Amino acid sequence: MALFRSILVADDEPSVRHVLTLVLSGLGYEVRAVADGEEALRELSARGYDVLLCDVRMPRRDGLSLLRQALSEHPGLTVVVMSAYGSQAQALEAVGAGAYDYVRKPFKPEEIVFVLRKAEERERLLRENRRLQGAGGSVSGEGILGESEPMRVVMRQVERLAPVGTTVLITGESGTGKELVARALHARSPRSAMPFVAVNCGAIPAGLLESELFGHAKGAFTDARTARRGLFSEADGGTLFLDEVGELPPPAQVKLLRVLQEGEIRPLGENRAEKVDVRVIAATLRDLGRLVERGEFREDLYYRLNVVNVRVPPLRERPGDIPLLARAFLARFNRELNREPPVRGLTPEAEALMASYSWPGNVRELENAMERAVLLAEAELILPQNLPERLWSSPPPPAIVPASAPSHPAADTNLSLKQAIRDLEESYIRAALRRTRGNRTRAAEVLEISHRALLYKIKEYGIDADAEGERG
Repeated sequence: MALFRSILVADDEPSVRHVLTLVLSGLGYEVRAVADGEEALRELSARGYDVLLCDVRMPRRDGLSLLRQALSEHPGLTVVVMSAYGSQAQALEAVGAGAYDYVRKPFKPEEIVFVLRKAEERERLLRENRRLQGAGGSVSGEGILGESEPMRVVMRQVERLAPVGTTVLITGESGTGKELVARALHARSPRSAMPFVAVNCGAIPAGLLESELFGHAKGAFTDARTARRGLFSEADGGTLFLDEVGELPPPAQVKLLRVLQEGEIRPLGENRAEKVDVRVIAATLRDLGRLVERGEFREDLYYRLNVVNVRVPPLRERPGDIPLLARAFLARFNRELNREPPVRGLTPEAEALMASYSWPGNVRELENAMERAVLLAEAELILPQNLPERLWSSPPPPAIVPASAPSHPAADTNLSLKQAIRDLEESYIRAALRRTRGNRTRAAEVLEISHRALLYKIKEYGIDADAEGERG
């Protein structure tokens, strides 16, 4: 379910207010639109909003002033700024002042929706971290719950690696808690009093990623009217967590390699390098070794990042932790949803369903299932029908089988290994889309690649995802 429910739009253009109200209301958000910054502040004080979408240039109070005042009075607010081409530098300044992101005008409605989805994902991760850290039960690390042997292995690795400061690569499926492991490494290290800065490399447009990581000088590019510190500078003395590091574009890979080798960064437009003391922890759900083989990821950077690998196991490999996690989530949602009387547990039938399910979405999916169950439970015990339908009405998903994968090519077959790999990749993508009935997000999780990478490959191979879904 969506984390954001209410959105305030502040823009002096009636057409922008109309379009955003129409589009966002159609997606189920509660939307209110105002024409200037002063009216926006009054509205924020009168009602609680999850998100503020505001133009940079408005009468009476501009977007930067509105941003600072709004975040001062409402610290939990997510702010996205909208800017015309000539005000891009102000938009970057707004991001530096606390805005989550900016969208350049004129924009397509789906661009706004994409940014909101990214912001919701960030908020979900923040809440997951806080909730797991505050949940009851046996806690083996900074917010990491687990008593199974696979999780004990992870925590033993954390204990050994935290003090030494070496680069760590965390691998695992989506929803397993890779960022929680990174935070545990930081919290148990000598750097724990210094910043922990996290960035999702797949969520930032490639054109902005270098500036985001390394900063830029005044005049480094069009509209760069002020200098800006990058995330490496913000993390100086602490830890920088690079999530989805496999999505880094080639120029950023080169610069990251230099940081790891030399301990210095060079902001865009600067002639001099700056020394930084940052521990880098990276995470990915993609196979970096395979990306190296395909020429999509630098081999030297791969070996620099993969000094030590910590693999976070999927939930299906640690089923003994399901009851522990379920109890922790149950206690938390009883508090957060003010359940009276509280839900005390699950019926044996509901527990059996949860134990037999494969949990492809891992801990994140389990958390969502428990929130739904606490909301729907009419008694003090959760029944099978209170759990998501996929747990009790769907057969186990079939294995992904490529359309054709001959074990021995015929003598007259084209023996190009590159083409064979492409054919196999396309076949797996089509099979995943059929399994998930065209759901691209779920297909990306099944394939263990990012959503952005899947969309790129669908376009590259000319796949009709909807048609494949109808064949499923």
